[in-house]
Amino acid sequence: MSARFAVFVGTVQLILFLGHLFVYETWRYFSPSSGPAAIAFLRIAFLLLSIIFVAASLLAARYYNAFVRLFYTIASVGLGTLNFLFMAAILCWVLYAGFSLSGLHVEKSVLLSALFGAALLVSLYGIANASWIRVARVNVRLPGLPASWRGRVAALVSDTHLGHVRGYTFISRIVAMVRQLRPDIVFIAGDLYDGTKVEPKHLAAPWMNVSPPLGKFCVTGNHEEFSHPNQYIEALQQCGVRALVNEKVIVDDLQVVGVTYSTLTHPERLQSVLCGAALQPNTASILLAHAPHHLSIAEKMGVSLQLSGHTHRGQVFPFTWITSRIFRQYTYGLNRHGALTVYTSSGAGTWGPPMRVGSRPEIVLIRFE
Repeated sequence: MSARFAVFVGTVQLILFLGHLFVYETWRYFSPSSGPAAIAFLRIAFLLLSIIFVAASLLAARYYNAFVRLFYTIASVGLGTLNFLFMAAILCWVLYAGFSLSGLHVEKSVLLSALFGAALLVSLYGIANASWIRVARVNVRLPGLPASWRGRVAALVSDTHLGHVRGYTFISRIVAMVRQLRPDIVFIAGDLYDGTKVEPKHLAAPWMNVSPPLGKFCVTGNHEEFSHPNQYIEALQQCGVRALVNEKVIVDDLQVVGVTYSTLTHPERLQSVLCGAALQPNTASILLAHAPHHLSIAEKMGVSLQLSGHTHRGQVFPFTWITSRIFRQYTYGLNRHGALTVYTSSGAGTWGPPMRVGSRPEIVLIRFE
């Protein structure tokens, strides 16, 4: 383990420990009737809960078996629940202070039960919401669109994060939905895999069950590039999915360019790839890029439509708010950046906690006009 990685792991562990400590101390203060045995149990429970996500993540990076998958899933649910319990704990102190300053009496245990109970209910909702995949339908009008493309439909899938939480059954359901939608072409905008230890060929196999007439295309996201992206690319290509690695293809007169995430994060490299693609200015073009980064470069180089994911639309509150401040209007949905049209998907899967609160998972169906 490198020193930099050790510092990163230590920092994450410290943050998780402090978060659990705050929830525990809030519980202690607002539930003074707890006996010594209950306090000892809670102390041990919160200590164990504070370390299992880091431990599970380290195991998931090296092993892929039933035990590790279950352990990582439990730890991920615990992490998401902590998020809402932490916010509930803050509200406990804020509301209690407000009641006290206004001279109103409130039972601390009642306040604790109400807010912590709400946090648990929100967590359950988040799990259910993350499992309900919707179909988002949008119409896109592009200048210079070849006549043969008018009325055609593309399916956009991104951020399935296949790994220890979402696996073969999940991607089989995604592919079955895509097949039922009967698109003319399929685009996979990166982070199909979570980047943990998996069996890439096994998880890619369901893609053999859908064969759109104009093909299936993908690019790598940041999670595929955590390790060796070629293992994921080879697995997908064996299932008929063509990986676009900084290259352009012509699909029935429509220009389609795909860039890797590492290229996307370097403006000079991105501009060089798009320049080398020699896009024809009078013909519509699509850029498949994992994240809505450096949109001004894509616009400058004449791209008509960029298809991205990555943001998850923040996935869970309050990160939905944080993500919208980082990516602004390009966090989600169909938007314009000058002459460039951009669609950013919220993705179909989840990273970390298998929860969504303030966002929803989706497959996007794009109809060209």
